[in-house]
Amino acid sequence: MSALLLLLFGLAFLIKGADLLVDGAAALAARARIPPMVVGLTIVSFGTSMPEFLVTLISGLEHNSDLAVANVIGSNIANVLLVLGIAALIRPLPIGDATVVTEVPFSLTAALLVGFLANAALFSPYRELSISRLDGLILLSFFFLFMLYVYKVALEEKAPAQAAPTGGAGWRVGVGVLASLVMLYFGGTWVVNAAVSLASAFGVDDALIGLTIVAVGTSSPEIVASAVAANRGEADLAVGNVVGSNIFNLLWVLGATSAIVELPFEVINNTDLVMVIASSALVILALVSSRNRTITRYHGALFIALYGTYVVYAIRRG
Repeated sequence: MSALLLLLFGLAFLIKGADLLVDGAAALAARARIPPMVVGLTIVSFGTSMPEFLVTLISGLEHNSDLAVANVIGSNIANVLLVLGIAALIRPLPIGDATVVTEVPFSLTAALLVGFLANAALFSPYRELSISRLDGLILLSFFFLFMLYVYKVALEEKAPAQAAPTGGAGWRVGVGVLASLVMLYFGGTWVVNAAVSLASAFGVDDALIGLTIVAVGTSSPEIVASAVAANRGEADLAVGNVVGSNIFNLLWVLGATSAIVELPFEVINNTDLVMVIASSALVILALVSSRNRTITRYHGALFIALYGTYVVYAIRRG
C-alpha cells in the first residue's frame, strides 16, 4: 500500500511540476526573446531528464549496469514512441525546419555513436563490451558540441519582440521554474522507487524493469510536459523536450555516468539500441512523408502501437 501511495504522490508532483515548467519556460522564452524550441531543448529537457540521470548514476555507482543502461535506452524509446505519440494524439505537431534538418538527425547520430562505442570491443582482442570512461568523455564532448549549437541558434533566431508578460515579475517566473524542477525531481524519484518496489514483488529482473517500468517512470516528466505543451499549442516545446531529452540521456546521462564508472554493456542491449535508432529514423520518415512537416494523429497512434509491441517483446524476452 505504501508503494502505491508513493506512486500516486509521485504522479501528482510530476503533473503539477510539468505544468509549472511549461508555463515558466514559455514565459522565459517570451521575456528573453528566445525561440521556444531552444527552451525545450535546454531548460525543459534538463528538468525532465533529471530522473534518468539520478537512476542511471546511482545504478552505475552501485554496479548495477543493467539497470543503468536499460533505463537510458528504454527512456529514449518511450520518449519517441510514447511521449511524441501521446502529444500528437492530443494535437498534431508542426515541426520547424531546424528540427527536421539538425536536431532529430543529431539525436539519431548520438544513438549511433553510443552503439559504436559500446561495441568497439568487438574489434579488439578483449571482446568484453562496455561504455568506458574514455567513451564517457567522448560522449560528453559531443554533448558540449550540441550545447554550442543550441547557443548559436539562440543568438541567431531571436523570437519576435513581445509585450512583457502580465503573469508577474521576472523573479517569480524564475522561482516557478526552479520549483517545477524540484517537483519533477522528487516526483520522478518517487514514481521510480514505487514502480521498482511493486515490480520486484513479482520477481522481475533488473534489465526488464529498466526497459519498461523504470523507463516509463523516468519518462513521466517528458510525457506530462509534452502533453501539456501540445494541449496549449506549444508544439516547439513539446517536440524540443523529447529531442533534447533523448540527446541529454545519450550524451549527458550516459556520458557523465560512464566517465565516473565504467558501464558493462550486454550484447542483448544492442537489440534495444537498434529500436532507439529505428524510432528516431521513423520520426524523420514521418516528417518527410507528411504535408507541412507535421507529426499527425495518425503518426501518434502508430507510434503508440509500436511502443506497445516493443513492450510485449521486451516482457516475453525477459
